[in-house]
Amino acid sequence: MLATGKFTNARMVKVLVEEEMGGTTYSVQYLTDSKDTLERYYQEDAERLRLEAMKLFADKFVAFRTELEIISEH
Repeated sequence: MLATGKFTNARMVKVLVEEEMGGTTYSVQYLTDSKDTLERYYQEDAERLRLEAMKLFADKFVAFRTELEIISEH
C-alpha cells in the first residue's frame, strides 16, 4: 500500500473488543492527502493488491473498506 506512493502513513492497531468468534482482530489504517488520491488508488492499485493479498493469505483474513475523515487532532 505504501509503495503505491498514494499513502503517507500506515497504522496497525489491535482491536480491544472481544469478538464472538474468538481470536485477535487487527485494523490497518492508511492516511492519504486527498479524496482524489484515494480514488486514484481505487482505480489504479486496489484490485491488484487485493488479489496479491488473497494469494498470500487466502482464507486467513477478512477485509473491508471504511473511509474516515479526520475532524481534529490534538
